Amino acid sequence: MLRSHTCGALSSLECNQQVTLCGWVARRRDHGKLIFIDLRDRYGFTQVVFIPKESKDAYTLAQELRSEFVIRIKGTVNKRPQGTINPKIPTGEIEVLAAELEILNPSENIPFEIIDDLEVSEEVRLKYRYLDLRRQKIFNNITLRSRLYKLIRAYLDSKDFLECETPILTKSTPEGARDYLVPSRLNPGQFYALPQSPQLFKQILMVAGLERYYQIAKCFRDEDLRADRQPEFTQLDLEMSFVNEEDIYSLIEELMCRIFKEVKGMELKRPFTRITFKEAQDKYKTDKPDLRAETKDEFAFAWIVDFPLLKYNDEEKRWESEHHPFTAVAEDDLDKLEKSPDKARSRSYDLVLNGVELGSGSIRIHDQSLQKKIFEIIGITSKEAEERFGFLLEAFKFGAPPHGGFAFGIDRLLSILTGEPSIREVITFPKTSAGICPLTCAPSDADEKQLKELNLTVKNKEVKK
Repeated sequence: MLRSHTCGALSSLECNQQVTLCGWVARRRDHGKLIFIDLRDRYGFTQVVFIPKESKDAYTLAQELRSEFVIRIKGTVNKRPQGTINPKIPTGEIEVLAAELEILNPSENIPFEIIDDLEVSEEVRLKYRYLDLRRQKIFNNITLRSRLYKLIRAYLDSKDFLECETPILTKSTPEGARDYLVPSRLNPGQFYALPQSPQLFKQILMVAGLERYYQIAKCFRDEDLRADRQPEFTQLDLEMSFVNEEDIYSLIEELMCRIFKEVKGMELKRPFTRITFKEAQDKYKTDKPDLRAETKDEFAFAWIVDFPLLKYNDEEKRWESEHHPFTAVAEDDLDKLEKSPDKARSRSYDLVLNGVELGSGSIRIHDQSLQKKIFEIIGITSKEAEERFGFLLEAFKFGAPPHGGFAFGIDRLLSILTGEPSIREVITFPKTSAGICPLTCAPSDADEKQLKELNLTVKNKEVKK
């Protein structure tokens, strides 16, 4: 092993022990006869001191050290002299007197300091994201993300859910945001789509009899970006058979309570507030009301329910789904589909947190004839329905159970938990607001050979500039 301890592990209990540490030089202070460095790894900091009489070679080499050099040191753990103890860090009572120093890799001058209060453009930070991730604040965000995944998995495992993966290369079923298309080399002129959500696959898993499914899913939408949007994002996606809305509310509320208890040390009040879509519009002029002023617990959850099933698109002169076309209609409103579709309510629900739509879900249509009827109302012909969704309609012929589900944005939840204004601060390698990755310079041109293999040509290439 290259090291015996991490830089956050040592205390006065290890005094007089011989240790080996590895890490990055966070700071170097040359006091003439003494050289101090703060050595950093992902676990913390340890102060290391170089003295000529202890090791002339190590002291001489330490004079070459600069910020972000990667080094390995061997030495003895000592108690810090009186008056130099640092109570702000766990290793603040000790220092390591270096006997050996090995430079594993030097570093050039870095484009910005590895500090939290950083004044540098986001473009520069994302170009050098590997340096940005060394900052404690960003590192803590990524660490929290990992903790959140573990919490979610442990909770859903205790509720008898199965974690399943669904395809990334799938069929384009455009409805709502634009798909990202991927050309197929083996099928010239045909395309896969990257999934906007695992919606259809998770419904088919219910037909398959899995009953309780979840996935921490990557999703893709080719849409204009904002602080709370990315072309690729992560959501917790789940589906259950033989449930109604109350089952969904109970499950998600309990999960949120566990998350906030573990992460923030807070007890959330249950049940969460429920507001109908009409009440939200009448009182707050939005379907994403921020209730913090009314509730006065820092985090105000609310379920928004009784959404209209459909909305009229004046531009295209047709009805379209308020959420998506697989949402069930309220049982009392089934008779309104023919004559008053604008008055039909859906069995959908949004979860709002502090004025942000955290997630949404619905009880789904599981009857083939009703699903066909909804397609017809929103202007999808039977031929188009067969081309786009034939595999789902086919599955509904073979004993589809009643089912419903929910999905919430993990990036959005993390940005709220950390108090970050943008979800880019909680994603390891995010895109800019223009959809560009400054680190890799994606998207980029494809060479002629690649295009030829895919039977593609690029027209009006200058337009993008």
